[in-house]
Amino acid sequence: MRRNRLGKSKVHVTELGFGGGPLGGLFASLDDETAAGALEAAWDSGIRYFDTSPHYGIGHSERRIGGLLRGKPREEVTLSTKVGRLLVPQDPAGRMDESFAVPATHRRVWDFTRDGVLRSVEDSLERMGVDRIDLLFLHDAEEHFEDALNKGYPALAELRAQRMVGAIGAGMYHPGKLTRLVEESDVDVVMLSGRYTLLDQSALDELLPACMDRGVSLLAASIFNSGLLAMARPAEGATFDYAPASLQMLKRAHRMADVCEAHGVTLPAVAMAFPLRHPAVSGIVVGMRTADEVRRNIAAFGVEIPAQVWDDLRGEGLLDERAPVHA
Repeated sequence: MRRNRLGKSKVHVTELGFGGGPLGGLFASLDDETAAGALEAAWDSGIRYFDTSPHYGIGHSERRIGGLLRGKPREEVTLSTKVGRLLVPQDPAGRMDESFAVPATHRRVWDFTRDGVLRSVEDSLERMGVDRIDLLFLHDAEEHFEDALNKGYPALAELRAQRMVGAIGAGMYHPGKLTRLVEESDVDVVMLSGRYTLLDQSALDELLPACMDRGVSLLAASIFNSGLLAMARPAEGATFDYAPASLQMLKRAHRMADVCEAHGVTLPAVAMAFPLRHPAVSGIVVGMRTADEVRRNIAAFGVEIPAQVWDDLRGEGLLDERAPVHA
């Protein structure tokens, strides 16, 4: 699988990355055997970029990805995790976590200070059983942006200067705040959730031009917008950005599916190919929970998209005219 460099760093990622959110029990519980099967299928397919976070299942995702890495050549893998939430042990008292389907053994405490960042990194290294992190992100800092920029970013830059991490950046859904980070700091990469997809190209307004100007890479996450683009036809009850999709969004997705079907390709295949057409985008990150899901995504990722698909989507007003779609 093709690898691309992140910004001016020496870190490379495979164009398709494994998103570790589902491994933490996002939406539904997940047993260890199924999680291990998904990771092994990803490895067998050629995926070598694995993204996780302490937030995902209050450590479950990190531990499961660490389990895969213990049996693989570390030099072949690009591993990213995130900072901004410290995990503090607590008595679950029979409760489940509020965000993931796991027992509430820990609570999250926001912390973008230098000490918080260093502690978070140390905890992540221990959970994963590794001695280094290749790529480190400030995570979900929309409501804590000034702290993340003024305290968290310098801590990440320090770790990079010490070669404790290879590349640094931030993962958020807010393109405007990521634009500020790109313009006011020296990050290598940003991970944007759900804002450069077939259904939302708002990153074209400011963020992608800023990335091009500054030589910063973008990783596109949530490219299926939490489910609406994940099937050839939107399923009943499909979600857009983790909420029930509006009638307008459902109609738009169906119109896109019509174009795809007319050219013998599927909506997920086109959704995966679209972000990578932009020169600032180094990869896409797709959350996966089972081996079958991995294999479906790999098959879709490998499909060559006819040029006419892009022309027809544009012709029907379904794609922003500014979005580059032809090689």
